[in-house]
Amino acid sequence: MTTRHHLAAAATAVLALCFAGGAPTADAQTWEPGPAEWLGDLTPITEADWSFDRAEHLLGRAGFSGTPEDVRRLADMTPEEAVSSLVDYDDIPNDHLPPFEHSGFWDEGLLNFPPSRPAATELGMRNGESMGVRIKPDHVNRHGQPISDRFFYWLRATGLETRRVGYWWAERMLDTNRPLQEKMALFWHGHFATAQNKVRDYRKMIVQIETFERHATGNFGELLVAVAQDPGMLYYLDAGVNVKGAANENFAREVMELFTMGVGNYSEMDVREAARAFTGWNFENLDFVVNVGQHDDGEKTFLGRTGDFDGVDVLHIILEQPITAEYIASKIYRFFVREDPSPALQAELGVVFRDAGYELKPLMRKIFLSRDFYSEASYGAHIKGPVEHVVTMLKHLGAEDVPGVPDFNSTTIALGQHLLNPPSVAGWAQGRAWITPALLQERGNVAFDYLFPDIVNFRDPNFLTYSGDGVVGDRLRRGFDFGAAIAFDDDPANMSAFDLAALERDELFNTRVSGYVAAARAMQKLIPTPRGAARVDMTRMVMDSGAATTGEAVDYLLARFLRMPVSAGMRDALVTLLDAELGTSDLARAETYLEDPLRMAAHLIMSTPEYQID
Repeated sequence: MTTRHHLAAAATAVLALCFAGGAPTADAQTWEPGPAEWLGDLTPITEADWSFDRAEHLLGRAGFSGTPEDVRRLADMTPEEAVSSLVDYDDIPNDHLPPFEHSGFWDEGLLNFPPSRPAATELGMRNGESMGVRIKPDHVNRHGQPISDRFFYWLRATGLETRRVGYWWAERMLDTNRPLQEKMALFWHGHFATAQNKVRDYRKMIVQIETFERHATGNFGELLVAVAQDPGMLYYLDAGVNVKGAANENFAREVMELFTMGVGNYSEMDVREAARAFTGWNFENLDFVVNVGQHDDGEKTFLGRTGDFDGVDVLHIILEQPITAEYIASKIYRFFVREDPSPALQAELGVVFRDAGYELKPLMRKIFLSRDFYSEASYGAHIKGPVEHVVTMLKHLGAEDVPGVPDFNSTTIALGQHLLNPPSVAGWAQGRAWITPALLQERGNVAFDYLFPDIVNFRDPNFLTYSGDGVVGDRLRRGFDFGAAIAFDDDPANMSAFDLAALERDELFNTRVSGYVAAARAMQKLIPTPRGAARVDMTRMVMDSGAATTGEAVDYLLARFLRMPVSAGMRDALVTLLDAELGTSDLARAETYLEDPLRMAAHLIMSTPEYQID
């Protein structure tokens, strides 16, 4: 199989030829940005304006791109029909997407999971049990060990299961018949950012994904209320400590600053009054509840209105503010079109959204049909985020499933996006934040790993353990007692009986042992992620296209993978590479050994700056 060293040498040769210069060429790639005067114009394009290229532009932005056949289906429609096929998806069957299959980690004993390990063990010492397990009799050394083990078990279990949720969601993005629904759900995940690392309950993250999918292109006001009452969001922004007489301002501040209006459009008094309105909002298991005794039902003054407001009232008042429609419409525009809408365009989008009663479909239809969307300024203006990038790559390759090798979660984390674990309540920075010299190189590495998967040396991250746990587990399995198992510097097999006895000190529990026990118990239940490689046949892909020469093969790959044209030098360098690898320019002659050279060419194309944008 082609090695990294071989590919690195080939890449160097290609780039050397590429840097020889040459203007961008669109000979093999249709690339038809609209005229400059379309900038900022929300007038719908006409059927005469429609083309294969513009259908490809639409599918890449409103979904995760697709194969040439996917694009052709849209190109054969009118612009209105093409946009409607993506926006008006409610009647499109999606029953082939399975629900998430739980590994069976959860039980009712975890219902009131403590906020920290000290809280868990202190509760156990005080009550004799915690999280559904009892402590050992107090004359037994480390009699609190079951409590510590239980706490770390759930942390490990929910973390492992969240990785599986990430795979499940990525598979939905790849396989869905409703690409805009999943693209919007991904957008809302970054907008209403909630992280499993704090929530510590993968089930709540699934509920949130389902909420984003259900309201993806529905009514923003209904989505806003649903998110405000979402168990994951309530936990993430500390609803449990937002009570009458001691209001916590976290959610009230973020709902205005990040979720609806933006900085500068409210006062600190508005934050305090809104926080009072949300007091008592909480959850029980996966259900929203209002604890009436903790709710402040007094009069409040918020954004110029006075009354006995609750949280829903506050959200409705926020929706009455014109800036809310403008803020949300502009953020959606930046995600789907480009990052620099003019103030006039932002205001116009806000009016469209507000006049539609915060219904999202009219706004999306307006954007996707507009001349502005297809203008020269909008082409190549979108930098694909890591999750979008990987799913799009798999779409381009015609992969049937999200493969297990390489690991999806590990690849997107390496590129800067940990699905279901945004870095803060502000979500991800988007845009140019996704690209640095190091991250661009890493994107090339990710493409390599999908095209040339390392099946032999792949180490499943599901089986990784916390630092030291592997040593502890190995010693426990070999029969050493706790003290010997957690010895840091010495080999227990060579320690004296006196030294071993000294290690058996009096303690309530040992967290290093808990780390091992947690991993072992979780792995006994975890449903394994299938660890196959992407089923891609590039030889068949290229031969079925009708390509007969290496030049035609390169032209086909460039057209299939890229939205932006590359230089003539780059195109010629790829042809030279294929000629050298095949020993001929005749694809029929080389068909039996064509696969790896084609993958080498695809890897180089996917490593270019042009591949990172559309």
